[in-house]
Amino acid sequence: QVQLVESGGGSVQAGGSLRLSCAASAYTASIHCMGWFRQAPGKAREWVAAIDSVGSTTYADSVKGRFTVSQDNAKNTLYLQMNSLKPEDTAVYYCAAGVKIIESTGSWYCGYTYWGQGTQATVSS
Repeated sequence: QVQLVESGGGSVQAGGSLRLSCAASAYTASIHCMGWFRQAPGKAREWVAAIDSVGSTTYADSVKGRFTVSQDNAKNTLYLQMNSLKPEDTAVYYCAAGVKIIESTGSWYCGYTYWGQGTQATVSS
């Protein structure tokens, strides 16, 4: 069983930055990729970004160019650097881990099995 623990949330003004971290208890053979999701009050959880075991990344259009996902395999830690933050980025951010699924088009997505408990990020205008 893999446990994921997020940290780094907080409150910033619009235009500011936050870096979220997600520590995994272990990287097992069942983890090929990791990602970030977020859920704003009254809204459904949405996918934000993902990274696979070799460092390939994908992003939601809403954060592309502002957020960067990265990982430190030696530390079993996933990161999300969030720059140029907007009030609409306010949400609980969750990290997740799972298996990589490659589609016939060559694109890929992560099938998530493990989830963290979330960390709050609040952006004020």
